[in-house]
Parts: sequence; C-alpha cells; structure tokens
Amino acid sequence: MKVLLLGANGQLASDLLSILTCRNAKVTPLRHKELEVCDSAQVDQAVAAFRPDYVINTTAFHKLEECEKNAERSFAVNTLAVGELSKACERHGAALVHFSTDYVFGGDRARTAPYAEIDKVAPLNVYGASKAGGELMVPFNTGNYFLLRVCGLYGTAGSSGKGSNFVEGMLKKAAAGDSIKVVEDQVLTPTATLVLAEAVVKLMETRAYGLYHVTCEGQCSWYEFARAIFELSALKVDLSPVKTSEFPSPVQRPGYSVLSKQKLNELGIAMPHWREGLERYLCFRKQFQGARPTATIAIRDVQEK
Repeated sequence: MKVLLLGANGQLASDLLSILTCRNAKVTPLRHKELEVCDSAQVDQAVAAFRPDYVINTTAFHKLEECEKNAERSFAVNTLAVGELSKACERHGAALVHFSTDYVFGGDRARTAPYAEIDKVAPLNVYGASKAGGELMVPFNTGNYFLLRVCGLYGTAGSSGKGSNFVEGMLKKAAAGDSIKVVEDQVLTPTATLVLAEAVVKLMETRAYGLYHVTCEGQCSWYEFARAIFELSALKVDLSPVKTSEFPSPVQRPGYSVLSKQKLNELGIAMPHWREGLERYLCFRKQFQGARPTATIAIRDVQEK
C-alpha cells in the first residue's frame, strides 16, 4: 500500500505513520511547510508525483477561538482545500481518507442517543460549519473515500497548533498543585489517537468506502474524563465539576456529541472503551516519558503489554 500522509506532524498523523509502517505500507509524510493544502496546484502535483493508493488528510484549521475570528481561513482549509484535494485524488486514481468531527452536530444537553451517520448535521460554531462543508465536498468529487468523524482526540504528539492535549493539560495542572475545575455538562467520547489509527488502517484495508464514525466506545463528561486521568495516574487532585456557563466563551459547543459506531461494528471493527484507550495512552506515556517515541517498535511494545 502506498500512502501520502498530509499533516504529518500532528498527533493522529504520527500514530498513523507508526501503524502503517508496522503494516509495511510505503508512506510519504508531508508537513505543512512541505505542502500548503490551500494551494490546489501544489496539491495536484503532490498526488500526481507520488501516485499513492491512498491520500490521508489530517490537516485542519481547528483551534476553535481562531476559527471564530478567522472564518475565511477556516473555510479555506476545512472546506475548499478538501474539495480540491478530493478532485486531485479522483484525477490520479487515489482513494481519500479525510477526517471530520463530532462538532458537525449541535446536540443539546438533553440528548442521550448517539448520533448515527445519517443524522442531520447542525453545527454550532465556525469550525463545525467548515468541517461540515468539507464533508459535502468529498462525495461530490470522488466515490473512493473514507470520511471519518472523530471525537475528543488526544495523542502522544500533542495537538498541532495547540501545543498539548487534554490529558497532558490535566497532568500539568496536577503537577503544579492547581485546583482544577472541569465542565460536567458536555458529554463526548474521548479517543486516543493510537486506538483510532489502528481502526483507520483496518478500515482502509476493507475498501468499504463511505462515511463512518470512529471513536472509542462509551461516553463521559469532560469532568469524568479528568477524574479518570487522575485515578489511573494515582494522583490526588482538588478537582470539581462546573457548568459550561461558568467558562464564558465566544464558541458554542455541543452539550452531547457521542457518535454511534454501528456501521464500523458491522465490518467487524470493534473499538475499545474510552477508559481502556486512556489506560493504554498513560502506559505508553510512562514508558517513553521524556522522549517522543518515533520508532515503530515502540508501538508494538505497548500493544503487547
């Protein structure tokens, strides 16, 4: 399998690179400085030159507050660039793997049923709207695609553009002895990028193209997620739940954005519970603390324990 991996310095891309290498795929990783996804000529030239079987697009303009301030850039990266990339894939015979988000939904806090792929999108913010736009572009331009909605990602490479992830942020606050307040009225499914990457590669191997939700199983609030982080790390922390209204923000966030995995399960691809994914992440982190693991053997080591 030949793969062109875009956004290669991000947390999901880093784990995808490791998993694909373990599967003996030939991967060409490109970072932002090596490919500007908003330059359609550059994108077309890259796909034409490498002639991949798959193009995996992990690029996104995703810092929520910045998206609200700069809607033009958000739609340029998350909608228009996706359209041009999907056209390039169609022209040069590559299948596209593109990632979307739970934020295309606007679930209120009274909702309890996970969203299915066929449910109507209703984004509450610019980021979600721009990602929903990207979702429309993909099937309009090509039939060979995996369009994957994900949720609550965290990985060893941190979050590109944000400098960290939720787990690392919580552990940093705990180490500093801070009192920590976390919202309890936003419900989601935290998903470790290592777990996600494994499922994505399995899905690619099926060639069963289409729209899928790919997250861990179960659900929790951000507060419950934080509490699990500290419990599994054996840390005693002054942690308390608060309402979203106590953190005024220009960005509206869905109160419930859990995604159904029925379509994924029907292909025989099972996802672990979010707590198991967190345990694996913390184990990985403990083994390689102080150095970012890049060798593929590191992934195998953790999976075998």
